[in-house]
Amino acid sequence: MNSYLVSSTKKSSGKTTLTIGLTGIASNLNQNVAVFKKGPDYIDPLWLKQASKNFCYNLDFFTMSDREILKLFKEKTVNANVSLTEGNKGLFDGLSISGKDSNAQLAKLLNLSVILIIDCIGTTRGIAPLLQGYKNFDKKIKYFGVVLNNIANDRHENKIINSIKEYTDFEIIGSIHKNKELNIIERHLGLEPTFQNNKSIEIINKITKIIKNSVDIKKIFKPNPKKKLRGSISKVYINKKKFRSIRIGVALDNAFGFYYPDDIEKIRNYGVSIKFFNTLTDKKLPNVDGLFIGGGFPETVANKISRNRLLMKEIYNFIEDGKPVYAECGGLMYLCKNITYNKASYPMVGIIDAKINMFSKPVGRGYVVLNCSDKHPWPISKNNINAHEFHYSDIRFFKKKYKYAYNVKRGHGVNGKSDGILYKNLVATYSHMRDTRQSLWIENFLSFIDKYKRNE
Repeated sequence: MNSYLVSSTKKSSGKTTLTIGLTGIASNLNQNVAVFKKGPDYIDPLWLKQASKNFCYNLDFFTMSDREILKLFKEKTVNANVSLTEGNKGLFDGLSISGKDSNAQLAKLLNLSVILIIDCIGTTRGIAPLLQGYKNFDKKIKYFGVVLNNIANDRHENKIINSIKEYTDFEIIGSIHKNKELNIIERHLGLEPTFQNNKSIEIINKITKIIKNSVDIKKIFKPNPKKKLRGSISKVYINKKKFRSIRIGVALDNAFGFYYPDDIEKIRNYGVSIKFFNTLTDKKLPNVDGLFIGGGFPETVANKISRNRLLMKEIYNFIEDGKPVYAECGGLMYLCKNITYNKASYPMVGIIDAKINMFSKPVGRGYVVLNCSDKHPWPISKNNINAHEFHYSDIRFFKKKYKYAYNVKRGHGVNGKSDGILYKNLVATYSHMRDTRQSLWIENFLSFIDKYKRNE
C-alpha cells in the first residue's frame, strides 16, 4: 500500500486541493483509498470523504495518544490500496517546540512518505536551499517528491526545476500552473462544508481533472504491496449489547454536519439505534431517548431553520421535559432564542435564554483545555480534557443565569471561563469533543441516557 502525507512549508499552499485531486484520481482508478486529516478540522475531511467515497478520519495529537492514532490508521487502511493524509500548516509546525505533534512526527509514526507541495509565487532558485533545509532539519523524514504550485509560466517552471535538480536530490512529481478558476475554488474549500455546497461534486471533478494533468499519476499510484505498518491492531472491547435499547436522534442536514465518523461508529458499536433528523424539513422528532446536535453553520440557513417552528417546538419540549440532550457549537446556537446574521435576526428553539451574534473574525479558535465542574450531569473525566473550538459567534444572555459543565483552562468556551451551558438535562458547549481515552464522552452520555430511561 502506498501511504502519503501531503504537506507543505506553510498554510495556504495548496494541500487541500492536491489531496482532493489525488483522492479523486485514486477513486476514479477504482482504488480503495483511505483518507485522513491531521488535526481536529471538520471541513476538509468532508471534501475528502466525498472525493474518496469513504469516511475521512482525523488524526490529532492533541486529543489522541500515539497508540490511538496508530490503531485508527491501521483499522481504516486494512483493505486500502492507497492512503492519503492531508497535513495542516507546514510540515514541521505544531504546538510543541520539540515537534512532537507536528506533521513530520505523524509521518514518522505512521511510516508515511511525504509529498511536499510548494507555493512558488515570487521565487525561483530560492526553492533549492529551502528544500535542502527541510531535508537536513530532520533526516528521518522520507520524501516521495515535490509538487510545484502557482507556477506563472513555462520559463518560471524551468528555472525552478533546473535549480532543484542542480542543488538537491528531490524528485519533482508535479507542477500546477496558476489557474484563476482553481484559485477561486481554493478560497472556498476551507470555509464551506460539502453539505452546504450543492456544486461540491462538480468542484471535486474540476480539481481532479487539473491535478491529473499536473502530476505524475503513474509514479504516485505505482503498486507497492510491501508497505504495511508493522504490529497487530489491539482491539478495545465494547459491549455491543450495553445500550442496545437506546435510540438517539442526531441532527444531520444543511445546517449541522460536524461529527467525527469514528465517534458515530462508536455510538453504533454500543448497540445504539441512531435516528438522523433534518432541522430544516422534519416536522417531528423521531422517537428517541436523547439528542445529539453537533456543529455546523446554522446561521447561513437560519432563514430556513426559523420557519420550521413545529420541530423547534418539539425540541423545546423535549429539553423542557428533562430528556438528555448534548449540543456542540452550532447546536448551542440553534437552542438559543435567536441568531443575528447579516443584520437580520432569526428565531431559534429558545430553550437557552440568550441571543447569538455573528462576527467577521473568530471569537473562539483553536484547542481548548477543560475540566468538569461538579455540576456536570455526566462528568467525562476527573482530569483535564483536550478539545477544540472554532466559532465566529458570541452568546449574550438575557435574564436567566446558568451553571456550567466545564471550567475553561485554555480557550474561550462560552465566556472565557466556562463552557457547557446546563439546563435540566441539557449540556450545550462551544467546544467539540472527541471520544478518546482522555475524553470518554460517548459512554458517559449513553450511560446517563440509560439511567434516565430506567427511571422515567
